Amino acid sequence: MVGIIMGSTSDMPVMQSAIDVLKQLGIETEVDIVSAHRTPDKLFDYGKNAHERGIQVIIAGAGGAAHLPGMIASLSPLPVIGVPVKSRNSIDGWDSVLSILQMPGGVPVATVALDGAQNAGILAAQILGASDKAVRDRILAFKEGLKEKVIAGAASLKK
Repeated sequence: MVGIIMGSTSDMPVMQSAIDVLKQLGIETEVDIVSAHRTPDKLFDYGKNAHERGIQVIIAGAGGAAHLPGMIASLSPLPVIGVPVKSRNSIDGWDSVLSILQMPGGVPVATVALDGAQNAGILAAQILGASDKAVRDRILAFKEGLKEKVIAGAASLKK
């Protein structure tokens, strides 16, 4: 199972693409709002206990100062994938990107592109697929579908 958390409901339009791709790949998700700044007790509980609830990978999306992914990574033994979100109070998204990307040694956060929740979902699936053949086979089929979509698009250009 993949835990998907975000700092506020305003992040949901971006984070929905992670939920969608994981659903497409047949992977269960748990979705919640966990604000690093407004609900620190919830953040600590989530970070320390997610693995005990069956979560295997955490995707954390945040905008602005974007402390959520790093704080979760500091508390959890699970892999954390950070999604920088270009929020209304963001500095063109760069504040979010750098806050998630520039983690200190010992606290890794895999970081995807600005608003790149779909890739976060795919990466979470690939992490699970490293030890689960059924998930790996669905990822292979997904990637084959991507290839076929490009081939079909190229063919339609030639018509």
